[in-house]
Amino acid sequence: MLGYYFRLAINSFRRTPGLTLLMVGAIALGISTCIVTLTVYHAMSGNPIWWKNNVLYAVTMDAWDPSPADPYYSDHPERAPAQLSYRDAMYLYQSPIPGRKVIMTVLFGMLSGAPGESVPMQAQTQATTHDFFSMFDVPFEYGGSWDAAADNGPAPVIVLSKKTNDRLFGGADSVGQTVLWNGHRFRIVGVLDDWRPLPRFYDMTTSAWNDPQPVYVPFQWGPMLQAMPAGNSSCWGAKPVKTYQEFIGSECIWIEMWAELPTAQARARMQAYMNSYWASQHRAGRFMRPINNHLTKVSDWLRINGVVSSDSRILLRLAFAFLTVCLINTIGILLAKFLRAAPTAGLRRALGASRKQIFLQHLAEVATLSVAGATLGLALGAAGLTAVHALYASGGAYGELAHFDPLGIVWALALAAISTLAAGLYPAWTVGRLPPSLYLKSR
Repeated sequence: MLGYYFRLAINSFRRTPGLTLLMVGAIALGISTCIVTLTVYHAMSGNPIWWKNNVLYAVTMDAWDPSPADPYYSDHPERAPAQLSYRDAMYLYQSPIPGRKVIMTVLFGMLSGAPGESVPMQAQTQATTHDFFSMFDVPFEYGGSWDAAADNGPAPVIVLSKKTNDRLFGGADSVGQTVLWNGHRFRIVGVLDDWRPLPRFYDMTTSAWNDPQPVYVPFQWGPMLQAMPAGNSSCWGAKPVKTYQEFIGSECIWIEMWAELPTAQARARMQAYMNSYWASQHRAGRFMRPINNHLTKVSDWLRINGVVSSDSRILLRLAFAFLTVCLINTIGILLAKFLRAAPTAGLRRALGASRKQIFLQHLAEVATLSVAGATLGLALGAAGLTAVHALYASGGAYGELAHFDPLGIVWALALAAISTLAAGLYPAWTVGRLPPSLYLKSR
């Protein structure tokens, strides 16, 4: 019976090819618009390390200017700054409570000394501690991280990203080779595999869509070389900072910290550790703002830092509004088409067809339209995502968000099913409800 209904649908399409193309195009255009916006929105709002969402915590304390007129966040003065001063970071890093812990900043870097590379390569460098790679599940193609002893040295060891290794060593295993980093010889201990968490949850001081840093060295190389941070840093206080030693002893904030706290007990102990430190510093004349210590899990960290902008949410609403307009137009066209062909349906009713059969016949026609619309919508969605990718290919990571994956197919099929019900139920039900006598009179 279903085969018969679909044959009737094909015959109906042949009789009205213009209307058929118009309806398929409207459904496809609405679906493709939603696919593009949903794909990008889903990638932007996703948690790139969701399996550790309740394990990894950003560590923040509010040691900022106590003046009410100068909160660190003018829009949200209740939030603690995202970074720590050197003295606070060093104290918190000594805590034995976290299973793993990381402090980090960004330094300027110049790489040279690789075979065939006569011109030094500029590469911003992540100065961090050895747990960075295991905490954030960073994959290695060759070698691995340095050990805790290398943090304390600091040892002249370095980790390269895959892209950097491809450029300097042609993608070969470079572990054990040496390069010059800012004029100092470093031994390569690891090369990362492809790793590009988007958004870049662990470092929100700049754009969340930037690439990870191409080079990694032990954190203490910054103080060792008296290298000023290349990333975001903020200072307050009347006393000017003239030397590096004054900088690391000041209230300037430039270090990010994360801690691995897998249990509620560990989080409670770490919170108590932070509160105790706050109290001691408050008594010493620091931390003059109200206590504001936080351990923030990844999903909350992304939300607090506004990873998904209001513009993205508006575009998502507009896309669904556009799809709704397309469906409303399709409903109107279908209703007019079905009513125009009502005499044929009336004849079938007079010959014994039930309302249910008439309803299913017209619903089969709508389902066929929706399948065609979904197929064309998938093609248009893929083309749209390709265009977005090409538009941002040279300008950042937005292009990486615009990729067609199986999730896009699921969305298209779901939208097609909804389109079938929304666009076909009312016209098919209306035709099925008309009395056969009215059909016969129209003949």
